[in-house]
Amino acid sequence: MHAFDLDALLGDAGPLAAAIPGFRHRPQQVEMAGAILAAIEAQTVAVLEAGTGTGKTVAYLVPALLAGGKVIISTGTKNLQDQLFHRDIPAVRRALKAPVTAALLKGRANYVCHYHLERTLADGRLSSREDVRHLRRIASSHAATPSGDRAEFAGVPEGAAVWGHVTSTRENCLGQECPHHASCYVLAARRDALAADVVVVNHHLFFADIVLKDEGMAELLPACNTVILDEAHQLPETARMFFGATLASTQLMDLARDALSEGLANAREAADWPDLARALENASRDARLALPENPVRIALGQLARRDALDGALDRLGERLADLGRALEANAARAEGLEAVWHRAQALRTLLDAWRGGAEAHADGLPDAAPAVAPAVAAAPPVRWVEVFGHSFQLHTTPMSIAPLFRAQIEAERRAWILTSATLAVRSDFSLYLGELGLDAVEGARALAWPSPFDYASQALLYVPRDMPDALAPEFTARVVDEAVALIAAANRPGPAGTFLLFTTLRGMNRAHELLADLLPRQGLDLPLLLQGQGSRTELLERFRQLGNAVLVASQSFWEGVDVKGDALKLVVIDKLPFAPPDDPVLAARIEAMKRQGRNAFMEYQLPRAAIALKQGAGRLIRDETDRGVLVICDTRLTDKPYGRRLWQALPPMRRTRERAEALSFLEAAAPDAGASNTIPPHQAKGQA
Repeated sequence: MHAFDLDALLGDAGPLAAAIPGFRHRPQQVEMAGAILAAIEAQTVAVLEAGTGTGKTVAYLVPALLAGGKVIISTGTKNLQDQLFHRDIPAVRRALKAPVTAALLKGRANYVCHYHLERTLADGRLSSREDVRHLRRIASSHAATPSGDRAEFAGVPEGAAVWGHVTSTRENCLGQECPHHASCYVLAARRDALAADVVVVNHHLFFADIVLKDEGMAELLPACNTVILDEAHQLPETARMFFGATLASTQLMDLARDALSEGLANAREAADWPDLARALENASRDARLALPENPVRIALGQLARRDALDGALDRLGERLADLGRALEANAARAEGLEAVWHRAQALRTLLDAWRGGAEAHADGLPDAAPAVAPAVAAAPPVRWVEVFGHSFQLHTTPMSIAPLFRAQIEAERRAWILTSATLAVRSDFSLYLGELGLDAVEGARALAWPSPFDYASQALLYVPRDMPDALAPEFTARVVDEAVALIAAANRPGPAGTFLLFTTLRGMNRAHELLADLLPRQGLDLPLLLQGQGSRTELLERFRQLGNAVLVASQSFWEGVDVKGDALKLVVIDKLPFAPPDDPVLAARIEAMKRQGRNAFMEYQLPRAAIALKQGAGRLIRDETDRGVLVICDTRLTDKPYGRRLWQALPPMRRTRERAEALSFLEAAAPDAGASNTIPPHQAKGQA
């Protein structure tokens, strides 16, 4: 047992209170920290829902830093990784005087690759002058960047196309054959992670490594005593992605580009590299033309032009084989050629597996955890296609990832902590536990703590009367009309910000068009922001700084967004966030549940919608002094029998159907500032 007093550490007179301005004792935080400590000591699984304001980051960092042993913390995004590493861990470590070391580990695509930077500089083939400027900036400053982390190159946008030319992937990394192996940033980050007491990763990296054993986690996990998975509501979807398999046309185009570059550089006379590369590119484009014209997600069995696709994929396989043979014949000439040959082999295997022609991958899944393969045999994976404007992806997704994830949990004894503000529906964890197979893990505990915020006085839930049906053509226009009246009221006491969150991109874009016209006509000179106009980080920073902006967004802003004060006083949600029933994996799961005589809507779709709605609603109140209105324009919330289950899953806000009450609430003055158990941004300067 560990001899430290959590009540004292997290109390009003404790070291956290002395180090963090506004920190105060919260019983929920102490209880959560105690549950985590108990799981660490017993090496068991704890699934913990902590309402907004509980201070869950501090609640898991205190026992994790003091209990000893190696800890891996995985969170939802790279931005949250950076926040944990640069702000939260240093603050708690200083307060506790804990002698622990920490490391930040990201996927290889987040680090500049010396080899690919060198090749791109020599090759000189970039698509725009802007890319050339960005390349020069990277080349001139990367030597002065100790980690090579893309996040440290402030002058090069996160989404700049040049990053794809100067970073490596699992497929094109030369490994020990690379001439820059000794100075590789990726290997340096892995070495730091192996030596550190606490390693901060993100969910994509965590699952990529579990499945692919590629990014260093294969070495980290065996030595780890505790795994903490923050933002754990994202795990089922992320796990589905990585326990499945995907072949993207962009991978084929990249292969053609790299084969051409390596072939011309190392075996120019050995093959007609331009012709081979062009043939693969054309075959990939032909496969796209054999798919539906508009962007869509569709199951293989629902494709109307199946014969045309089969023929196109036959030709694609042939061109891939042609290129593969030329690469194989010359692979010994250079490490780069050999690496491209292996990529061609891997993509051909993926293509054959998706088409059902490779016995080694007959289930369509990667070679991870073969011991659990029989458990999923009864529920065959779903083969489906995702079509974009000029590209496509061929997916194989397991119907259930429960046996696969449970196998990871049970592979070796250690503590697993899964935490989020939204894992349960009114403290019922059955959906979440079932999706991850945790309901069958011995000793697993699920606990929930409500938010300490006073929602009854801080927030109002408003469902407008007389809204049209959510599927009606005029619905989005009515949502915008309702929002504009409320935006005006929110800004009357002083500047105030608004989120308009939509369940579809079509609704989002239509609302933005309408608002661009309607706000000026109503005399509302307010900044109007749209998801996609910049990275999420850039948009959020602008939104906070402006203080009175209207941000129109879709799924990207439903979660992981923290805006305190009047900078976000109004959140408008257009529809209940039911997953689209034509989603191929969801449709297959619903059909399977129906065959079992189960009610898929009540058991699966409704709880998922409730958890997603909690996420969207959670954007509004982020602090004890926040005050605002949540508007849900979908009257199914009040008119349908199942609506009660949805609004009861939300925080206990006051509820109204009257616009006048919502306007009055928005126009009222906010209370004075108070205390908070979160680590303020001004403490972000400490280094981990």
